[in-house]
Amino acid sequence: MKISIINGPNLNLLGKREPGIYGNQSFEDYFQQLQQQFPEISFTYFQSNVEGELINELQRAGFESDGIVMNPGGYTHTSVAIGDAIAAIKAPVVEVHISNVHAREEFRKISHVSAKAKGSIIGLGMKGYELAVRALIG
Repeated sequence: MKISIINGPNLNLLGKREPGIYGNQSFEDYFQQLQQQFPEISFTYFQSNVEGELINELQRAGFESDGIVMNPGGYTHTSVAIGDAIAAIKAPVVEVHISNVHAREEFRKISHVSAKAKGSIIGLGMKGYELAVRALIG
C-alpha cells in the first residue's frame, strides 16, 4: 500500500513554531517514527508553502497513491482550489490538523477541505497522522 502525506504552509517549522500549540517535534522526526510503525506501507512525504505546488502534488499523488493524509495548514480556510483538487482525484484524502482549529480564531472554523475529504482528524496533535493512516488502511 502506498500513502502520501502532504503538508501545507508553515508545517516545515514544526518543532520550532509555536510549540505550545504544535509541540516540540519536527515533522521529519515524526515521519521516521510513522514509517517504523507501519513498515508495510510505502510512504511519500511532500511539504510546500505554495498553494499551486500543493495542488500539483495532490493531482500527482491522487492517481498514484492508495490514500493521502493532508494537513493543508492555513490553506484549509482559504483555498477553494485545494478542495476542488481533492474532489478531482481518485485517492481518498484524510484531512489532519494538529491543533483544534474549532477552539481557535473564528476564521479557522471554515474548511474548504472537509467536505471533500473522506474524514477529518482535528486537535489530536501529531497522533492525528497515525489515526489518518489507520483510517486509510481500514
